[in-house]
Amino acid sequence: MQRCFAVLMVLVFVVCTARQTYAMTATTEDAAISASSWLMLVDGGDYVQSWQTASRFFRSAITAATWSASLQAARSPLGSLIRREHRESQLATSLPGAPDGEYCILSFTAELTNKKSAVETLTMMREADGQWRLAGYFIK
Repeated sequence: MQRCFAVLMVLVFVVCTARQTYAMTATTEDAAISASSWLMLVDGGDYVQSWQTASRFFRSAITAATWSASLQAARSPLGSLIRREHRESQLATSLPGAPDGEYCILSFTAELTNKKSAVETLTMMREADGQWRLAGYFIK
C-alpha cells in the first residue's frame, strides 16, 4: 500500500510539474510570437508603427518622434536583417523602474548586413487585455 502511495505521489508531482512547465512554455511562446511580430515592424523600418503597437507603459515613457529618431540612429547603420534566432526567455513579475506585472524578457541573436553578431533584448509586458506588448528594446 505504501509503495502504491509513493508511486501515486510521484505521478502527481510529474503531472503538476509538466502542467506548470507547459503553462510557462505556452506563455513564453505567446510573448515570443508578439516580440517577433514587433521586430518585423522594426526590420521593415516602420518605427512609428512599432511605437504605436508597444505597451501603454512604453508609449508613456517616450514620444513616437523621439522613438523613431532613436531607432533610426541605432538600427540604420547595422543594415538589413539576414537572420535572427531566439536564444532565451525569462518570465518576471517585477522589474526595476516598471510597475509589477507579467513580463517576459527575450533575447535574440541577429545577423545584419553590417553587423555579423548582434544581441537584441526585448521586454514584453502582458497588458490588461491579455496581449503581450513591447515594454523595452535594446540592441547590442
